[in-house]
Amino acid sequence: MKPPCSIILFFNFTIAWSQDFTKKDFDPVHLVDEIFSSQNLNIDYQDLYEDYLQLLSNPVDLNDVTSEQLRLLYILNEEQINAFLTYRQEAGPIVSEYELQQIFDKDTFEKIAPFVTVRQPEMQTKNIFRRILSEPNSYLLLRWGRTLENQQGYTSQATPSTRYAGSPDHFYARFRSSRAADYSLGFTLKKDAGESVQWNPATQYYGFDYISFHVQTMNKGRIKNLIVGDYQAQFGQGVALGSFFGIGKNAEAVTTLRRPNLGFLPYTSLYEAGYFRGAAISYMLTKKLTAHALLSHRGRDGNLHQDTLSSSADYLSSISYTGLHRTSSELANRNAISEFNAAAVLQFKDRSLDAGFIFHHTLFGAPLIHTPSPYNQYYFNGNTNTNAGAYLNYSFKNSTFFSEFTQILNSGNAVVAGILSSLTSQLDMSLSYRRFEKNFYSFYSNAISESSVPQNETGIYWGWKYVFNKKYWLSGYVDLFSFPWLRYRNYAPSSEGSEWLMRFNYKPTKNVVIFIQSRQETKPRNTGADHNLYLTATGTKQSYWLNCDYTANLRLAFRTRLQFSSYSLAGKNTQGMVILQDVTYQIKRISLSGRYALFETDDYDNRLYVFEHDAYLTFNFPAYYGKGIRQYVLLQYQLNSKIDIWVRWSQTHYLQQEKISSGGDTILGDSKNDVKFQARIKF
Repeated sequence: MKPPCSIILFFNFTIAWSQDFTKKDFDPVHLVDEIFSSQNLNIDYQDLYEDYLQLLSNPVDLNDVTSEQLRLLYILNEEQINAFLTYRQEAGPIVSEYELQQIFDKDTFEKIAPFVTVRQPEMQTKNIFRRILSEPNSYLLLRWGRTLENQQGYTSQATPSTRYAGSPDHFYARFRSSRAADYSLGFTLKKDAGESVQWNPATQYYGFDYISFHVQTMNKGRIKNLIVGDYQAQFGQGVALGSFFGIGKNAEAVTTLRRPNLGFLPYTSLYEAGYFRGAAISYMLTKKLTAHALLSHRGRDGNLHQDTLSSSADYLSSISYTGLHRTSSELANRNAISEFNAAAVLQFKDRSLDAGFIFHHTLFGAPLIHTPSPYNQYYFNGNTNTNAGAYLNYSFKNSTFFSEFTQILNSGNAVVAGILSSLTSQLDMSLSYRRFEKNFYSFYSNAISESSVPQNETGIYWGWKYVFNKKYWLSGYVDLFSFPWLRYRNYAPSSEGSEWLMRFNYKPTKNVVIFIQSRQETKPRNTGADHNLYLTATGTKQSYWLNCDYTANLRLAFRTRLQFSSYSLAGKNTQGMVILQDVTYQIKRISLSGRYALFETDDYDNRLYVFEHDAYLTFNFPAYYGKGIRQYVLLQYQLNSKIDIWVRWSQTHYLQQEKISSGGDTILGDSKNDVKFQARIKF
């Protein structure tokens, strides 16, 4: 009997390429510059992107992976996804990850290899407990960190409103065991700096401030997915039901535009506001029809008030998303109200067609009533929100169409539609249209939008990527948008703006990568008030990146970068700049990396986000602003095959500044030093 052709090819390719490629833990630095190239909102990007790293840290099985899961990686274009699915259908089960070398070029293979695996058939014959005990993808993370300087919130000079209840130590622990397309279980514990460790069931305090857990089983008969504990949902284009993480507009201008239709996912992030808690199930009714359902009940942080018109009625003026519970007011906001969610999705999938109906209902324990202001007249007010909608995705050859429509009962609606296409082997393009009415609201949406919340916006997006050859490629996008009603910091109706980005990559050799990026965003903003009339003007933000990565040898690598920004509004021009040098050195079990950066910005509008190397599954994306020096050193030591240790020190030294930060975080001085220790134990 002759061996299958795929096994012969796999054997040949493995001999040829295994000498210069070894699969290991993925390094997010290679994804950051392409996928996370634009940060311009005042949100915590570290928690946001950390969720993406958590998803990628659980490799997908090549014999079960769907086109939607491949799209989540944002590495493959439509032509490459189609080529993989066709190969798997014709060649049969994948033998090893190295078999991908028959489908993709070397660069693509090395990008995707850390995120995929091939499950061994003999492991499936063991019961669930033996599979858990023998699973190599099981680990425990322990992390501790703190700021070395005294901060006002921990001193006797702190006022009651700024005094922190706990120590300045940050502590975090995570355990997870998972097997692709089989099971996942784990828990996460976290104490932020300033929070206390206490046991008080009356206030739902059980030791650590944040405790998360999940148990998941997959592909057990008709039950395709079952999760108990904390989870997130990603259906359609994320208009009605989207995980809290959603990649926005960026240099990877084509593949990241479409949201993957992933269903229910375990929640393992440190972000404390973006998850459901309860149970979720995906049940296969027929081969083409699947029913998804979720029930969730959890506490939400918010500013709870007593209604002055009724001594028995409470209402919420705002929802808090920081997850911080250090001061008396933050502790009072902790789990201030309950939130109940129920949702159902009926999905029809037949080859290239994926369509479904979505119903989602949210009920708060007390009504949310925003304090009136000119821009928030159409914000959600009340205690119930119910939406219903449908999505339709269809792939044809090297193109994929995606869309979703959602209607809020007795309120506004939203629609997203677009197409991705590999027009040639060198040219990929994307085009989409979005419209979110001013009275549309969804508490679990990650649809692409100009604002942090998809509401009060209409836009048209066009993106492209052209690969000249292995050395050169060019990408970019143009986004035109308008706002029917007033917005925060823009009290003018019927305003509009635009944004564009252009990026050129040059890889003269395998050891050198250079890219140049330019981005401009233009949109209106308040400039002041003249009596009862608010004055606005068009603000323009420009940013430029020049980056060079150089690998001297197998041990030593360098990165040099210059970032520049400018902002102009009503005749006032401000600027910001950072220049940095990174060095990475690796020898045997030790990896050492560091940075020295000089930065200067005129104001917060010119803050510069720069990715920093950090411990495993930690995403560090601080905003540089002011004038000073930023430096850090990260040491990783592999104690043995089971234990890895990371130690990190970072310092920000400000020039011509005698005080850092504000409130309880205030440091009387010109420097801030942070230390971190992390250990990973594999089982």
